[in-house]
Amino acid sequence: MNKTGLIIGDSSTLPQELIQKYKIAEVIPFIVDWPEQKDVSQNNIYEKMKIAQKEGLKSFPKTSQPAIGAYKKAYDNLLAQDKEIICLTLSSKLSGAFNSAVQAKKLFDEETQKKIFVLDTLNVDVGEALLAIRAAKLIEKGESSENIFQSLEKLLPRVHLFGMLEDPKWLEAGGRINSTMARILEKMQGLGMRPILKVKNGEVKSANLKMQAKDTATALFKEVKNLIKKNPGQYLAAISHADNIEEAKRLEKMVQENLPEVKIEFINMSGIVIGAHVGPGTIIIALLQE
Repeated sequence: MNKTGLIIGDSSTLPQELIQKYKIAEVIPFIVDWPEQKDVSQNNIYEKMKIAQKEGLKSFPKTSQPAIGAYKKAYDNLLAQDKEIICLTLSSKLSGAFNSAVQAKKLFDEETQKKIFVLDTLNVDVGEALLAIRAAKLIEKGESSENIFQSLEKLLPRVHLFGMLEDPKWLEAGGRINSTMARILEKMQGLGMRPILKVKNGEVKSANLKMQAKDTATALFKEVKNLIKKNPGQYLAAISHADNIEEAKRLEKMVQENLPEVKIEFINMSGIVIGAHVGPGTIIIALLQE
């Protein structure tokens, strides 16, 4: 039996079959609030967002970090099984999840706290997921919790995430970019320039501009190709999409046919936590240099 239990947030967009495959112990749910919409789920959020946009975007979904109690309960469950704990959270610069996880840890005595390792991934979505997969594999190998934590810390700068949005309005509405950046992105798109966003040091930044970008998949593929040219090596990758499976599959095909050094672990629809902020049509790809 593994001595370490892995906790992640549902912000990681990890498919259920991989959660089971890698024996991830706990998936902490975020709080999603959209008062004007009922029964919002991963399966219908994008359709509801499209309808809301057509009607003038009178309201939009909001997310909140998990409560301290949610992490405390997960810690209690694993500690009761005599396990140590690795807890991964999305970037502390995008959410208060890391703070909630740390505060929950402080509710235990000093000796127990030594069994709980909380890592700020400085990433989100499939970037988080790749780190979770690496952590799970190290747990399977029987590595100690402390060694796993230290290994993951060293990997953080080697996780690269790129995304393209259909409409930056959603990021602005969710508070992930300011109104000035949103207006700039809208003007760029109006001029035929498609900005590619990235996560750097835990924050959403502009990575590149594609003039007259033919399509999202092609633009992101070129960004991935440039990354590998600058940093040769073997990569593990994952793709998520906001109700845009066609482009996600096209991106996967381009990578598989042209970049043998990249292994795509999975494609999955972006979870509701991420989808509420990026909006319909978004494509995201993350790569972990091994």
